Amino acid sequence: MDFQSLTISAALEQLQNGTLSATELNAACHQAIKRLNPLTNAFITVIPESTEIASPGDQAQASSLAGIPIAVKDLYQTAGILTTAGTSFFNDYIPKKDAVVVEKLKTAGATIPGKTNTHEIALGVTGVNQRYGTVYNPWDLKRICGGSSSGSAAAVASGMCLAAMGTDTGGSIRIPASLCGVVGLKPTYGRISLRGIFPLSWNLDHAGPLTKTVRDAAIILQVLAGYDELDPSSSNIPVEDYLTGISGGISGWRVAVLIGDYAWNADAEVLDALRAATQVFEALGAHIAPVELNFLREAALANSLMTQADGAAFHRERLNEHPLGFGEDVRQRLHTGAAFTSTEYSLARRTQTEVKRRMDMFFQKYDVLLTPTTPIIAPFINGSDALEQARRLTRFTAPFNLTGLPALTLPDGFASTGMPIGLQIISSSWNESKILRAGLAYEQATDWHKKKPDL
Repeated sequence: MDFQSLTISAALEQLQNGTLSATELNAACHQAIKRLNPLTNAFITVIPESTEIASPGDQAQASSLAGIPIAVKDLYQTAGILTTAGTSFFNDYIPKKDAVVVEKLKTAGATIPGKTNTHEIALGVTGVNQRYGTVYNPWDLKRICGGSSSGSAAAVASGMCLAAMGTDTGGSIRIPASLCGVVGLKPTYGRISLRGIFPLSWNLDHAGPLTKTVRDAAIILQVLAGYDELDPSSSNIPVEDYLTGISGGISGWRVAVLIGDYAWNADAEVLDALRAATQVFEALGAHIAPVELNFLREAALANSLMTQADGAAFHRERLNEHPLGFGEDVRQRLHTGAAFTSTEYSLARRTQTEVKRRMDMFFQKYDVLLTPTTPIIAPFINGSDALEQARRLTRFTAPFNLTGLPALTLPDGFASTGMPIGLQIISSSWNESKILRAGLAYEQATDWHKKKPDL
């Protein structure tokens, strides 16, 4: 079994026809974790192999996850299993209940092989964690994975699980997915329940999967999407069938491509990859329209302000009483967030309202928008400009947390250093089916997703 390249859709087919058992699948998962976690530090907690693994019956639906090993970021509460949020404050926290997402995964038959490492309290994009250690990029162990869902990206990219769950407040699913060469999906705000997940920003947090392929992301979304009346961020919007029609192609679609000053503040190889992707979309029958959206700069700044302020609000008691319990970088961001005035926060919320409306109007003209996922490849962990480089990573992701729009990243080539580059696809609210369909069309027309790190 080539576990590193095995996808959820392929595994489900093999489970259905009997050429693979759930026990064999989960044993391979744990063997991979045993070999690779010492290299990547992707997991904080490894959960022993289950002795009671559900097997899909003859009538199992295509979206069933029976027997599929899916890791979860250590912000997701797991009943009876250590849940740390990547911080020393929760060193010994054992929840009594599962997060709604974890509950849904288990109900669908998935197994949880472990809890993945994260930037402390999800407030950072490097994956350098003072308490639980740095997560190393499987493509180059001297480089960051991105964050804050760093362990989830490393686990999927290196082949320690078939998928992993992350959270995204300013790019924390898409950034590490891009830097590690996997797929990352941030659904519309309110599409997946956040209940039972440690918050960073009540206004900006999203939950979503990191996978090896676009179809796998659609399979997981089908299981997790839906209204949760006990989650105040959840919206009662009907759930689509994300798998039917996903292979329909994009012929005739109106595809906008980001250009202009805001877009071009990126490495040359990243922009070259975007141009090449644009040509692929055109060859697939899409009508390409270059667009300037320089107001995204203000959106990114507002997202940063709200993230830090909301984080400071949630952690206010810990910050006031035990500030040194946080890592230095996180503590500084929390203090910055606590210092923002109500006027500054109000103006950021006004920016949020205005940019949401502008993007609603924008997507009346276009089906999807293409941008780079990150303006740079994964920076080195050490170096004089390591932190400054990392600050650039949210440039293209943060605006779409502020607007709550669905966004997908998928592999879009490799730099001359051999490091992955990501393509981001965005669409209007509740239109996950469009970004998945566009992503699958591009994925099927390229081979980038087939390349794996050599570990």
